[in-house]
Amino acid sequence: MANHSDDAVKMFEEGFICSQAVLAAFAEDFSLEKKLALKIANGFGGGIARNQHICGAVSGAIMLIGLKHGKTEPGDSASHEQTYEMFNKFIDKFVGRNGASDCFELVGCTLPEAREKGLFASLCSKYVRDAAVILEDLLIECV
Repeated sequence: MANHSDDAVKMFEEGFICSQAVLAAFAEDFSLEKKLALKIANGFGGGIARNQHICGAVSGAIMLIGLKHGKTEPGDSASHEQTYEMFNKFIDKFVGRNGASDCFELVGCTLPEAREKGLFASLCSKYVRDAAVILEDLLIECV
């Protein structure tokens, strides 16, 4: 699998939100059209619609893990459990690197304050990269 962390950061720096950058950077590997990925991930930035809950970069990664391993049959509890195991591995690694997975905790202030302080470029760019790098490692592990 190609290295997508640079692509994710570049998209974030170009003006896409964190969730969009992570999901779209990997989209074509999952036969997901990039424009569709951008639309799907649009509401997850800023901790889900700017509510500062789960980090958008984490949400983008969770969507990708679901695309890779997600349950598609009602009785498929094995896929369901494998997917949740992968979600939790991802979150544990992300929290291990960054101390939290919640947008407010990661940024340390409200989004307007973060914008004013320029934290998106400094902090959120790192979270996008971390999410993509962790995801790359997990997806390679599970091939």
